[in-house]
Amino acid sequence: MHKSGDPTPSCQRVLADGAKRGIQKTPSCVLPLDARPINVEVSRLKSDQRPPSILHIDTPSPPMGNLKFGNKKLPNAIIVGVKKGGTRAVLEFIRIHPDVRAAGTETHFFDRNYDRGLEWYRGLMPRTLESQITMEKTPSYFVTKETPHRISAMSRDTKLIVVVRDPVTRAISDYTQTLTKSPDLPSFQDLAFRNQSLGIVDTSWNAIRIGLYALHLENWLRYFPLAQIHFVSGERLITDPAGELARVQDFLGLKRIVTDKHFYFNRTKGFPCLKKPESSGSPRCLGKSKGRTHVQIDRDAIEQLRDFYRPYNIKFYEMVGHDFKWE
Repeated sequence: MHKSGDPTPSCQRVLADGAKRGIQKTPSCVLPLDARPINVEVSRLKSDQRPPSILHIDTPSPPMGNLKFGNKKLPNAIIVGVKKGGTRAVLEFIRIHPDVRAAGTETHFFDRNYDRGLEWYRGLMPRTLESQITMEKTPSYFVTKETPHRISAMSRDTKLIVVVRDPVTRAISDYTQTLTKSPDLPSFQDLAFRNQSLGIVDTSWNAIRIGLYALHLENWLRYFPLAQIHFVSGERLITDPAGELARVQDFLGLKRIVTDKHFYFNRTKGFPCLKKPESSGSPRCLGKSKGRTHVQIDRDAIEQLRDFYRPYNIKFYEMVGHDFKWE
């Protein structure tokens, strides 16, 4: 139906791709901090790349053969961010719910594969019954400028979940993950600062830029009301997973089925795990990349980053009506 390709400019891919390519500094691709998101219209796509009319998106795919367990539907809810915030945990925890089905892998449809079309995207979804919610998660969506408009073009009713975390801790976690894949990386301080002695932070580094939540949220609020976006605290997800999941279930209009009885705290990983189902022989924890020990960063550098993020954090608290207490 659609030709393959990637219409997203290369510099936008660098900002969205996180660990794979986000480690390189790309000043020519970075917007000023006070820049406002650019409205990327669907009309800029070639006529044969435009998504199908919104009138058709809720029409389920025809049943295949004798399969009776539902149809593939476009997602009702999407976990759109943020990287290293706890998105995998939220997805794994919420999919315990019998009324939730989710794509297991990140689809990257709205940032890397948009030209493949909505039917390609639908094909990646699990089969669901009419009463079930279809979900997917791709953390880079939150920081990709075109994504809010593209999701809105699919359906203005899509519910959005954003998992946020102290941006300093998130940046260190991001760097730690990247370092396991690229051991020859420059030091965290070399990447995070243009001039550390003057406290000048390098916002062209993706690990830093992702944490400017207020700037990214401004773009989303152009297309979706705040009531349609739910923010999960990455910190509380660790200390009180049942409480955070209760709020996620409420937001999705689900009965509170995922509760305290589903979790236990794994002291080795420092992270909650799912208790074993009766049909299984062992509990289920997230992969070895979750809960890894962070690289030790100089205390002065951490304090400089906290000073840098503070005004953006305060603005974010005001925008969402909640103080996450990242100090």
